[in-house]
Order: sequence, then C-alpha cells, then structure tokens
Amino acid sequence: MTASDSAETQTAGRPTQTATLAEIAREAGVSAPTVSKVLNGRADVAPATRTRVEDLLRVYGYRRRRAEATRSPLIDLVFHELESAWAMEVIRGVENVARDAGLSVVLSESAGRLTPGRTWADQVAARRPHGVILVLSGLDESQRALLTSRSIPFVVMDPAGDPGADVPSIGATNWQGGLAATRHLVELGHTRIGAISGPSRMMCSRARVDGYRAALETAGLPVDTSLITTGDFHHEAGYRLGLELLRRPDRPTAVFAGNDLQALGLYEAARELGLRIPEDLSVVGFDDLPVARWVGPPLTTVRQPLTEMAEAAAKLVLDLAREPESSTAVGVPPGRAKSRPWGRVELATSLVVRSSTAAPAA
Repeated sequence: MTASDSAETQTAGRPTQTATLAEIAREAGVSAPTVSKVLNGRADVAPATRTRVEDLLRVYGYRRRRAEATRSPLIDLVFHELESAWAMEVIRGVENVARDAGLSVVLSESAGRLTPGRTWADQVAARRPHGVILVLSGLDESQRALLTSRSIPFVVMDPAGDPGADVPSIGATNWQGGLAATRHLVELGHTRIGAISGPSRMMCSRARVDGYRAALETAGLPVDTSLITTGDFHHEAGYRLGLELLRRPDRPTAVFAGNDLQALGLYEAARELGLRIPEDLSVVGFDDLPVARWVGPPLTTVRQPLTEMAEAAAKLVLDLAREPESSTAVGVPPGRAKSRPWGRVELATSLVVRSSTAAPAA
C-alpha cells in the first residue's frame, strides 16, 4: 500500500474529491503506515485509532486498488449456522468452483446472528481473499464499507432479508415452491393443510408461506392462521410443532413443512401419535436433501437447487474479482461505471413427488 493509492467520492452538495492515503493519515492524526495496518486488518492498532481511520475511509469512499498478486488463493464462506446437511450441499457447490479455480475455502459461522462479528471482518481484511459468500446472512454498513475499501467483492446467497438492489445475491423461487407444494396437496383432495414455517425474520420463510397462502386462496379454501406455525428450520421444531398440530381435535390431514429437517421432525411426531404417512397424514418438505430419498416413506418435497445455487454464488464472486475496476455497486469492485447489471438471481425450484403424500382418508 502506497501513499499514491487514492479514494474518490461523490456526495450531495459536495464536489468529487480525491484523498490519498497520506491525506487520510494526516486527517486522522496518525502515520500512513498505521492507515495501511488498518487496511490490512492488522491487530496492532488501538481500537479508537482503528475506528477513527475506518470512519475516514468510509467518508472518503476509499477503495484500495486491486492487484491480483495481492490476493490470497481463498474464498471466504460465511454461514448463519453451520450444522446440517443443508450446509453440506452449499459447501459442496462452493468447493466445486473453488477447486477448478485453484482456490481453497475458508469456513466461518456467525453463531445464529444475521451479520458476522467485527472480528470476522478484520480477519477477512487480513486474509485478502478473492471474495466472500454469505449464506442466510448479511453485512452491516461498516462491514460493507470495510470490504469495499479493500476491493473484496461479496455475494449473498439466500439472504435473510432484503440485501438491497446494489448487492449481488443468489436465491431460489421460494414463493413458487410454497405454491407448488400446497397446490399438490389441494389437488390430492386435502382441505385442512397445516404449515410449519421457518423463522419469520428470514425472507425465504415468508415467501414460502406466502406461496402456501396463495395456493389455498386460489383454490377457494380458507386460510386458517391457527394451522400456520413458526419454527426455526431444525428437526426439533418440526417434532414439537408437529405434535401441536396433530394433537388438535380438528387436526390437519396434510402439512407443508418449511424445510426437509422440519418435515423429518414431523415424521417423528406422527409416529409417536400412531399416525401413518401417507395414509393418515400427507407431508411435503422443502430443499430435497439426500436424506429425503432415504426416509420411510420417501419424502415428497420441493427441490431447492442448493449445490447449483452455491456454484452460481462462487462463480459470481470470482467474476466480480476479475472485473476491471469499473463498477460502483456495493459488493462489487469500484471504479468508473458498472460493466454488468449485478443484482438478484433466482434459480427455479421444482416439486419432487415421492411416497409421503396421498389423498386423504375417507
């Protein structure tokens, strides 16, 4: 990093201006090497000094000039939670692309938080990877600024919330999947259909339930909100909420589970209550994990192309890393003008019918 590296910014009512590393150091009251340490994620900088320098880098829109030789041969893959077969499908997809590109993958977890901690951002700055992929997660404003100032591109896969139009993201057609799952049950003749959703704070959960509602309304069936429960995408939630639904005197004859793990929990609840699948209860999941084919009976589910989504995210982040310095989008290397319209890409879901669904008993 040299003092000739500069930043350009345009703010309302203020002309475009350029700040060199030395000028930022002077305004922060520190040396240029100290600013360089902050940019490189070094730990030997006082917290107050680091904050002051980061604030100035953000104010001036500082962006480090990209140089392929300075990057580590890494892709950072960040999970909201890292503990299920779902995560393994994502890792497999990213690894497929990284292997072909001669790169390694660094895994980290935000321990259930929707944004990683600040320590993680500093570690990424120090590693200088080719790019970052965040799964069911996101970045706060300061983290975005930190990565952008280091010219580290990032892509969000299956974002928990709306990441913004300027953040490249990869998702799936969750609403269409919820619609297809519920429509399948309606066409079999079910009229009381329950739902075990994922966390309401996650965009994919809300979209799947919206698709479920749309299928019922289109069929002229009432939406009984007491049959819609909210889980957390884990097996235990499917079991617990499954017991609640199936112990009702007016229990549903079919349930759409927000993912396969909750569907498997529902299987356990049905067995405990002596209910047979699909004779007494039809079940549809979401994801089409490998285990969906192995359980008894094999699970009807909505296939979410997780491996393909992860491959698309990895290819996109590498494309962004290779882009010339000609883009202004958040998460995209900076420069004069964006050469391609980065935004949200959705891969299609599809219903996979197996043996867990049938017409309701007479």
